[in-house]
Order: sequence, then C-alpha cells, then structure tokens
Amino acid sequence: MWMLNWKALENFPLLLYILAAKTLILCLAFAGAKAYQRKRLEEKMKREQEERLKREGKKEN
Repeated sequence: MWMLNWKALENFPLLLYILAAKTLILCLAFAGAKAYQRKRLEEKMKREQEERLKREGKKEN
C-alpha cells in the first residue's frame, strides 16, 4: 500500500515561498536589465541624431 510521507510536506509552504521569492527576484532582475538596455539604446540614438544634425548643418554652410 502506498503511504504518503507527511513529514516531507511540512516544509512545502516554505518551499513555495522560496520559489515565489526567487521568481520575483528574477523578474525584477530581467526588468532592470531591459530598462538599462533601453536607456543605453536611447542615448545612442540621441547621439547619432545630434551628429546627423551637425553634419547637415555643416553641409548647409
């Protein structure tokens, strides 16, 4: 007959909390990395646009 080990289930809620915390930390880390990448890309695009405007200004003169 199959018996359930109840002692093993005593730590189950703690394991769920650990899993939830780990998931939250990973989600926040990925969101932070994505925000950092977006910020770097926006700065690069802004720099390129400023350089293009400078070049266009020099061509007009």
